[in-house]
Amino acid sequence: MKRGRWWIAAACLVAWLGFGTCRAQPPAERVETLRRGINLTGWFRYPASRDPAALSTWITDAALGDLARAGFGFVRLPVEPDMVADPAIRAVLLRAIRRIQGHGMAVVVEPHPANWRLEESAADRAALLAFWTRLAPDLRALDPERLFPEILNEPVFADDPAAWHRLQEQAYGIVRAILPDATVILTGHDWGSVRGLLALTPRPERNVVYSVHYYDPSEMTALASYRRGLDRAALSRLPFPWEETRCAAANTDAETAGLIRYLCAMRWDAARVRAGLALARDWGRRHGVHVVVGEFGADIAWNRPSRLAWLSAVRTAAEESGMGWALWGYDDIMGFAVRRPLPARPVLDPGVLAALGLSPAAPK
Repeated sequence: MKRGRWWIAAACLVAWLGFGTCRAQPPAERVETLRRGINLTGWFRYPASRDPAALSTWITDAALGDLARAGFGFVRLPVEPDMVADPAIRAVLLRAIRRIQGHGMAVVVEPHPANWRLEESAADRAALLAFWTRLAPDLRALDPERLFPEILNEPVFADDPAAWHRLQEQAYGIVRAILPDATVILTGHDWGSVRGLLALTPRPERNVVYSVHYYDPSEMTALASYRRGLDRAALSRLPFPWEETRCAAANTDAETAGLIRYLCAMRWDAARVRAGLALARDWGRRHGVHVVVGEFGADIAWNRPSRLAWLSAVRTAAEESGMGWALWGYDDIMGFAVRRPLPARPVLDPGVLAALGLSPAAPK
């Protein structure tokens, strides 16, 4: 029996005999690999081409090596669910995971649907289960010490978190039956937020890690991109940490001015960030489970001092709370904003690296 399967079985035998609960934890070395991560957002999500040859060459080994040498221990790999239905693309995905693992980094692989409506659509719920039914058997051939299946990116279920919990349990059952040694990543409803995590009841079997996403306040970090008609240029001047002299709504429209007054009244600073992530930390400690900040980032259009200060505040708060993190993302405006198609060896923004507590990779 493999080592991972043995210690899970032993813990559950103890529970069955009445001496406790089935609370086997992930191996410490696996949790350690989830300390510092990066999302590769455009490889298998919104790819410019679904041609297997193009996907195979999306990023170079030199660029992956630079990420590893800069200090990233894992890559989070979003995948459009329908892509795994194509055996040729699925084969490319498996080779991509092997390539990343070959550079010493772990891989979190997760379905990242663009337009599912899981709350309303039985077909979409079935598609989630089909995703794992197709992909999980192929993942058995990969190194389980450096592979983390994540059930789903940002489930919503705003009005019915219990429905998400039931669906997550169904998908988890498929993954666990096929990958008994894997450390699986679970999440709460409400877009995977801290609020969603707090509403989640942890599983009795504990070879799992829980994820939260953190963009608070999104009106600053994403410049309220989800609200049309606002003055994004005015929002981009907002300060972090809060400064009274810089927090003004001059020369903008009434709606944007009102939002700016609201944000200024909140006085966002590193202490508020720490307090928000402390809720996730305390939930994990209460339940004896590990939590990772699977996504965080800030729009490159936000003024640079504030943006870098916020990135540093989130990273520092996560690390002080013992939680790993993953920036969104390598090729996204919320992170390094490396332009696609990727150059052979992108130069990563040294200011963002410094905010993450990392240094540029030495040339090799």
